[in-house]
Amino acid sequence: MTLSSSIRSVLPDGETGGSTVPALVLRHAARLGDKPALIDGADGRTLTYRDLADGVDRVAAGLVARGFAPGDVLAVHLPNVPEYAVIAYGTMAAGGVVSGASPALTVGELTAHLSAAGARLLVTAPALAGQAVAAAAAAGVEEVFVLGTAPGATPFSELAGHPYPPVRVPIDPDRDLAALPFSSGTSGLPKPVELTHSAVATNVRQGQMALSIEEGDVVVAVAPFFHALGLNLVLPGSLAAGATVVTLARFDLEAFLRVIQQHRATLTIVVPPIVLALAYHPLVDSFDLSSLRAVGVGAAPLGADPEQRCAERLGCAVAQGFGMTEATAFVSGGPLDAPRRGSAGRLVPGTEARIVDPDSHADLAAGRTGELWVRGPQLMRGYRGDPAATARTIDADGWLHTGDLCYFDQDGYLYVVDRLKELIKYKGYQVAPAELEHLLLTHPAVADAAVVARPDPDAGEVPVAHVVLRSPATADELLAYVAERVAPYKRLRAVRLTESVPRSPAGKLLRRVLVEAERSGRL
Repeated sequence: MTLSSSIRSVLPDGETGGSTVPALVLRHAARLGDKPALIDGADGRTLTYRDLADGVDRVAAGLVARGFAPGDVLAVHLPNVPEYAVIAYGTMAAGGVVSGASPALTVGELTAHLSAAGARLLVTAPALAGQAVAAAAAAGVEEVFVLGTAPGATPFSELAGHPYPPVRVPIDPDRDLAALPFSSGTSGLPKPVELTHSAVATNVRQGQMALSIEEGDVVVAVAPFFHALGLNLVLPGSLAAGATVVTLARFDLEAFLRVIQQHRATLTIVVPPIVLALAYHPLVDSFDLSSLRAVGVGAAPLGADPEQRCAERLGCAVAQGFGMTEATAFVSGGPLDAPRRGSAGRLVPGTEARIVDPDSHADLAAGRTGELWVRGPQLMRGYRGDPAATARTIDADGWLHTGDLCYFDQDGYLYVVDRLKELIKYKGYQVAPAELEHLLLTHPAVADAAVVARPDPDAGEVPVAHVVLRSPATADELLAYVAERVAPYKRLRAVRLTESVPRSPAGKLLRRVLVEAERSGRL
């Protein structure tokens, strides 16, 4: 295969758009009835497809009765639990937009998230209600709902338990938004990504084709639902196929293995650190995982050796994929019947890509490394409230500039080599260096700071800071200062005190100099 201006998926294009996300997810609900749609992996609590459809109708009607209007945003501040699907699809059915927020966010981070999203309502859990209520008040959120009871919050049962008459809100899948996840894009601070119903529905179908999700599958959902991988691929892709989803609120290796064994799980989509555990941890041998037919790997690249080791140990297909929030969730993956170790697979249906020289934007042939550009019906509408960032990411011809350095081999398999963008991938989570640098600069002793990735065998990458002081402070003090103000996955793992950080004559931070030094071990 020779690349010219672009490469297209070898799979049939398939159906695009034409459906709201709730309609797609619930298309088999009436027929499946009492089949389990979602099971809580911790306590076995089960929602059947009939329960799910009824819950979606009730939430939609309850929201409309409260004056929730099309285009309004509801933020979901929950771990992976069965109710997440009821809340998300009920909100979308009411014409609303779902924005997932990590339960690990601090009050300040959650406030910023709610403000940027323009959230009108928030749903949280009792254990998280204190932070949620405080953040909601600071961000101007009208009402906080809680799954249970908590001071300052309305029980979710008041919204979903009342026998409101059903509603049918007109939704244009091509124009109306379904989801508003956050991404740091190619650089900078987290930004809300606008995804239409058509984009999400299309990517769900693309993912189903690439992963061959079937009605008989039991899917363990460990990828967080506040993350694009969980909300836009694992959850809707499984339910739209009529499969059963087993949720895990937090990852614990023993609990994960036990759930696979207990529910005879057939499929899971995980991040690279979980694959490393499946490949090498001795605990794996204590469980019967023979029901697994496939393990998908996303959110960050994985080396060929652990991928092969995991496949051999589990005796099932293991295949990587590539995606980004700006493309809903999924760009390439698999195929499960012919994965190529170390590769992020082939383009999903209806998607085309280019590999271009980062400087000249000239197209590069197979085997040449350059920036990956992608185009397809699953791309975002744009970053909310930031047309300049949108224009920098998606050009006038509709190409999404991913910021990833990649190449295609002669057979159309994609390999991710490096990143032009500056995001740090810690266990699949995105950590924006600029966010941590801004925080460090609020410390009175810090004159300058640069945050870069350090390779780590377990986490993939960890954030480390190079700090110039203006007054006495210790590295431990700065580590603690940041840890108190960010989610655990964003915490710095090391602070290096230095006389200066490298900058260009114009003052631009030369982050690549520090990245290369960290990778080479020269520091």
